Amino acid sequence: MEPIVLDPTGADIQGESARIQQRGPVTLVELPGGVPAWSVTDQAVLRSLLADPRVSKDPRQHWMSFINGEITEAWPLLPWVAVDNMFTAYGADHRRLRRLVSPAFSHRRSTALRPRIAEITESLLDALAATPAGEPVDLRTGFAYPVPIRVITELLGVPEELGPALHKCVDGFFDGSFTAEQAQANYLEMYRLVSELVAFRRRHPGDDVTSVLIATRDEDHDSTLSEKELVDTLMLVINAGHETTVNLLDQAIVALLTHPEQRAAVAAGEVSWADVVEETLRFQAPVAHLPLRYAVEDIDVAGGYRIGKGEAILASYAGASRDPKVHGADTAEFDPTRATREQHLAFGHGAHHCIGASLARLEAAVALPALFDRFPEMRLATSPDELAPVQSFISNGHTGIPVYLHAH
Repeated sequence: MEPIVLDPTGADIQGESARIQQRGPVTLVELPGGVPAWSVTDQAVLRSLLADPRVSKDPRQHWMSFINGEITEAWPLLPWVAVDNMFTAYGADHRRLRRLVSPAFSHRRSTALRPRIAEITESLLDALAATPAGEPVDLRTGFAYPVPIRVITELLGVPEELGPALHKCVDGFFDGSFTAEQAQANYLEMYRLVSELVAFRRRHPGDDVTSVLIATRDEDHDSTLSEKELVDTLMLVINAGHETTVNLLDQAIVALLTHPEQRAAVAAGEVSWADVVEETLRFQAPVAHLPLRYAVEDIDVAGGYRIGKGEAILASYAGASRDPKVHGADTAEFDPTRATREQHLAFGHGAHHCIGASLARLEAAVALPALFDRFPEMRLATSPDELAPVQSFISNGHTGIPVYLHAH
């Protein structure tokens, strides 16, 4: 059977995921550049593989195509697999890097950010409220995007002058329409900007994650955190800490604006915002497909499938989080009262479970109720069918969410 060729622009992520799922728990797909990978859309199988020590994220050790030199700089997804940070580390290396970063994202440290997240949210809502009556606003640009980007840049101590250029690089990292040359140039530019951030914080240390990691790197000789690992780790935190939360806010806003009965239940206090957040994560996983993992040895999968040693694995969260075996026949419907709403893999699982998951949930728990409380009459300014997806098979959001904030 021919592999399913993934649409790099993500024009129909859920339709494509459903087609992949129909082929079985794992099926061969073709990534941009003609690169094969096993897409896993069965939730139980994916959960098992994500926690399996026989599954690696290090292409230098465990991906035969990479080791053989078949994956070159001409591959547009190279920046996703060739970085040196905990995203691509395996075993003891991964544990070392995660141990260095995890204190910055502890539940305590995240919770301490609540007042600042509320301040950022209120300032954005004030700016939106100044929109003349009858004029539409874009809630992705004006709300879903700036909330997490401001939180993460403050958390990392990014100086103001570096912000706009960094934000542009983050967008480029997820853009499925980029050529290999554009992707490589974008990576190098982001690397340069983050190196500037490190240099700035070396001169001006503060109470921020970058300063803490620099201190660890410069003072703890046992940390063995290389300069490249430091920069790549900060790049990972900026990318992951921003894009997933943007899409979580984006998809929750769209889900409620297109499901008036659910929105009314939330407004009446019959459904909690926590339930809305979990069901949004399940219904529209912020990261649809995450490249890449690799089989350290042959792995037999339920249903008679075998993933061969050195072959690539694509965690297909959008498909797995809509697995009908877990969520029932109505899995494609948005229902915050669903009993299985928390049974999703939107933040991954196992050793590489998203380190910023509690921060993303907190940002959504603060920002969403504030938005809907401030503008109770808010409605879409276009038909739902005209909301365009971002050009990416990885990132699952919209290019814009035009709304009218007030009643007619």
